[in-house]
Amino acid sequence: MESGPAVFAGTAFTLFGAALLLWTGARVLHRAPVAHGVSPVASGILATVFGVLFLVLGVWCLTHV
Repeated sequence: MESGPAVFAGTAFTLFGAALLLWTGARVLHRAPVAHGVSPVASGILATVFGVLFLVLGVWCLTHV
């Protein structure tokens, strides 16, 4: 019963991290801005770091079920 919230959180974090990495990769590949009004390099790096962070956090949640 206690593993239900951990599975939900792990799935949500993993899906969000993967989607953020996919979206950032597509934007960088097409040389489109990742965030408007921000340096393209800084926004791409920051989005990638947070995508990896959420992906790792989701996998960590799923491994501790």
